[in-house]
Amino acid sequence: MTLHLGYGTNGLTDLRLDDALGLLADLGYEGVGLTLDHMHLDPMAPDLTERTRQVRRRLTSLGLRVTVETGARYVLDPRRKHGPSLLDPDPDARAARTALLVRAVDVAAELGAHAVHCFSGITPPGTSTDTAWKRLTEALTPVLEAADRSGIPLAIEPEPGHLLATLADFHHLRGLLGDPGPLGLTLDIGHCQCLEEASPVECIRDSAPWLRHVQIEDMRRGVHEHLPFGDGEIDFPPVLAALAASEYRGLTVVELPRHSHAGPELARTSIDFLRDAMTRGTTPKGAAPC
Repeated sequence: MTLHLGYGTNGLTDLRLDDALGLLADLGYEGVGLTLDHMHLDPMAPDLTERTRQVRRRLTSLGLRVTVETGARYVLDPRRKHGPSLLDPDPDARAARTALLVRAVDVAAELGAHAVHCFSGITPPGTSTDTAWKRLTEALTPVLEAADRSGIPLAIEPEPGHLLATLADFHHLRGLLGDPGPLGLTLDIGHCQCLEEASPVECIRDSAPWLRHVQIEDMRRGVHEHLPFGDGEIDFPPVLAALAASEYRGLTVVELPRHSHAGPELARTSIDFLRDAMTRGTTPKGAAPC
């Protein structure tokens, strides 16, 4: 089974970035989902270029692959979680989010990342659905142009409660934008369990041609809470088998952004769990794993 496991730095926020990367390499992870945020790699810092080069050297020395993630909660506004978004009523505020994503593409290109992750944001009160989609397409256009120039896919994530919440919404966006080549999908396995009509396995099969990044954790139906493996309802061996059977060869990143207090231990138990689930996913019924 060919999967490339990573762990998200948003679940290791109590560690210095160098220490977090060393931990993941020691545990056997092949990569990292690197969230651009103040405690690790601050996208607003004046020394971003030099710091990015340092991170690249550290990743190279450890043999780690990377995806750049942009879900930091207060990186642009210290008072509004994930604000401003690509859907903000203020065009200057939307432009600030667009500029951050363009910067993320530049960072990803310097790091040799395989994708940049993003999401739409929540539709603001009093905003029609048509207006929200129009804002999203306009705000993403410069990011997609930057992604095209850099050869870095922009992998948008369906997020519960956001304008773009489901796989159907992702395909709606593709249609509105004319199916641009740089636009891909971040598939969060827990989100599939949470709100998609199809099972996580069916979601993987249906979305395989557009997969550019995968996030993974446990979750329960109807409850958007990222859980450690075994605390939710997902049957992981067939999920991992479906991922391995797809043509996706990017990172599959553990996403536990509210568990930094136990980050090192969860990084260890998560890779053990996933390795065991991969073994069980490839073992014929009635046979014992070697």
